[in-house]
Amino acid sequence: MMRKSLHSLFLLLRTLTIVVMVQAQDQSGFISLDCGLPEKSSYTEDTTGINYISDANFIETGVSKSVSPEDKATHQKQLGYLRSFPNGARNCYKINVASATKYLIRANFLYGNYDGLNELPQFDLHLGANFWETVKLTNSSWGYTTEIIHTPSLDYVHICLVNTEKGTPFISAIELRMLDNKTYDAQSSGSLARFLRLDLGSITNLTYRYKDDVYDRLWDPVNLKQWKQLSSTLSNDELSQNHYKPPAVVMSTAATPANSSASLDLMWEPNNVDEQYYVYMHFNEVQKLAANQTRSFNVTMNGKFWFGPLVPSYQSTTTIYSPSAVTGATNYTVSLFRTEKSSLPPIVNAIEIYVVKDFSQLETHQDDVAAITNIKDSYNVARNWQGDPCAPIAYMWEGLNCSFEGKSSPRITSLDLSSSELTGQISSYISKLIMLQYLDLSNNSLSGSIPYFLTQLQSLKFLNLENNNFTGLVPSELLDRSKKGSLSLSVGQNPNLCTSASSCNQHIETIKKKKNNVAIPVVASVVGVLVLLIISAAAIIFSVKKRKPQAAVNIHVKPKYPNEPPIKAKQQQYSFNELVNITNNFERLLGEGGFGKVYYGIIDDTEVAVKILSATSEHVYQQFLAEASVVIICKNVSNLEQHFKPL
Repeated sequence: MMRKSLHSLFLLLRTLTIVVMVQAQDQSGFISLDCGLPEKSSYTEDTTGINYISDANFIETGVSKSVSPEDKATHQKQLGYLRSFPNGARNCYKINVASATKYLIRANFLYGNYDGLNELPQFDLHLGANFWETVKLTNSSWGYTTEIIHTPSLDYVHICLVNTEKGTPFISAIELRMLDNKTYDAQSSGSLARFLRLDLGSITNLTYRYKDDVYDRLWDPVNLKQWKQLSSTLSNDELSQNHYKPPAVVMSTAATPANSSASLDLMWEPNNVDEQYYVYMHFNEVQKLAANQTRSFNVTMNGKFWFGPLVPSYQSTTTIYSPSAVTGATNYTVSLFRTEKSSLPPIVNAIEIYVVKDFSQLETHQDDVAAITNIKDSYNVARNWQGDPCAPIAYMWEGLNCSFEGKSSPRITSLDLSSSELTGQISSYISKLIMLQYLDLSNNSLSGSIPYFLTQLQSLKFLNLENNNFTGLVPSELLDRSKKGSLSLSVGQNPNLCTSASSCNQHIETIKKKKNNVAIPVVASVVGVLVLLIISAAAIIFSVKKRKPQAAVNIHVKPKYPNEPPIKAKQQQYSFNELVNITNNFERLLGEGGFGKVYYGIIDDTEVAVKILSATSEHVYQQFLAEASVVIICKNVSNLEQHFKPL
């Protein structure tokens, strides 16, 4: 019975509503997220005085929901909302922290029948690239809390909810509390998940946290019938603290054996025999002893000497802990025995037990994370790009492949963004993926030149840029590597891309010809499917002695095909100065007809042919109009040369 009591009581207590006695403390080093709280909202929780903010800026996915009114009324405010994740296998928060700094990270869950299904879900919780815990809820109206002490190696942490196909994952609140780096030292690569944290000998039967505890740890009360309670009145100012800083309200009470000659035993059973545990015990003498009184005892673990003799100091915290993890037993017993010289039985005020979480899976190399995150932002990639890019392998980002070599951080070796509706130029951040071997950007709408930095990716073996809108020359270094067989290069279906200077020159000439073959509209409305406008403005200038501006001219053109409606030029008038600007001072002569020269010009970014009438008779004018009708229906400048004398 006693063997199971500590852990059983703890499991019950951590699912119940927390009642907190408060004292004023600073919240620096706290991050408190109310998951599902409307964006930009914040508040101070009435019971604890903790300031909470919305989680909206820390995650890109999920749906905000509220628990039932009954559950909202009986729990603290941060459990009233939640964020549900009906889509995606893994959904991750990204929270900025101080790297190499120890944090207590707490996740809170209250189902509260938010979806009206009355079906408790089960799902996994990951911290970064590593499994943290399986969340198993036992009651719709009971809150569930899990904690871990973790030292991030980066300046952020990912907290991920993983769908294991046993219901929709959700989370109610996330709390991070900065700790003293001198505390909770685990001699392993793992982090410490809370197994037990107990206020022993409590006389209030309340759970304490912030503001009593400066680190906002949860202290659950436990009393056993084999114990007697000792207590005193003690404030935080009166208690001499160590780095662990257990709250004075916890340290002002203690448990001692009801039989003063008996040992004080604390027992628990592990979840499995392979788990590793660290034990931290906090002591404070709560009684001012007389001169003839002594309290001295030894501590054993499963019958083996652990520490002693221990003499607790009055109003001063002493903490002892296992220097290395204990493991391999089916049950554990910590026993406190009074020494022969002691006149009083042993006491203990509080105990913390943590289980080691093996977080051996390294996260992706930070340079690669920064690069791929910037690529994601540049192109607004809408994929499952959350959490660590490479790890765990089962949740690697879509389109990536990574290398996992020994104790080194994973590196991104492959990036496939084909058919992803990308626009703009190739992101320069790709150059930061220095281990990249495979890059596929095909079937997008990327433009600009192929950047030279691609030639500096020495590990690159495959490059597919097909079916985009790239222009200019393919870097010769890429072509050389392709010829040597060290690079598989695909650049087809980029109409304005060429592979050599000579081919580019030919391409430019072809483009020029195509431009010259493009219809040059006159200022006329052309009706008919087969008729192309080649002139958007026809300026008709009569050369007269006084060079007076002429009024706009209506041009009626006989259709080229019998069924075509007639073509009528828009009424437009241009001054001589305007014609100088249009033709760039009559710079380019296209040809010469019987009644005047034809010049190349541009009006509103549209190519035009401008003919200057060299005579003023009515006969000449009628001939000019007939010639203009030919200009209107011509398809290109080369056709014009058939009607005007070549230069």
